[in-house]
Amino acid sequence: MDISSTHEVTRLLKAWSVGDEAALEKLTPLVYRQLHNIAQRYMAGERPGHTLQTTALVNEAYLRLVDSGKVNWQDRAHFFAVSAQLMRRILIDFARSRGYLKRGGAVPHISLEEAPSVCNEPDVNLVALDDALKALSAVDERKSKVVELKFFGGLSVEETAEVLRVSCDTVVRDWRLAKLWLLRELSRGENEP
Repeated sequence: MDISSTHEVTRLLKAWSVGDEAALEKLTPLVYRQLHNIAQRYMAGERPGHTLQTTALVNEAYLRLVDSGKVNWQDRAHFFAVSAQLMRRILIDFARSRGYLKRGGAVPHISLEEAPSVCNEPDVNLVALDDALKALSAVDERKSKVVELKFFGGLSVEETAEVLRVSCDTVVRDWRLAKLWLLRELSRGENEP
């Protein structure tokens, strides 16, 4: 997305925030591709034959965004961060409703060294990762948000820093520490009977 599109998305989000429904109609085609990319990242980590498809995940997230009422959107990075969080919630709720955690057996080891490639691992246990992120959030909410924005939302360091209103150096440091913390937590779950 080029810089003019980025500014246009932010402008439309702010207009939608104050009730301009025409802005929502103009916004949808501008953000759909990135929403689909976020959904693909999530779905790549699901087991083959998952009954929820990428487009259905995008549509469900979109409906929840539209039905959520008025949100005071800061900018496009804030919008995509909230969208990623919604998609994660949808998949977690779906997994829990199907009882996947009970059937999943041992939690697989997940390497968080390279976020985009990790999310493409077919054996990622999203429920276990969600539980670990909740535990991290209880210890350090900002580090949990960094993981959510970078890993799930696909935001850059700069965009993550903008959403969290911290420096890029802080994001890099939080990302590094959060990866180590999550690896330890997920490894613990893997070693438990």
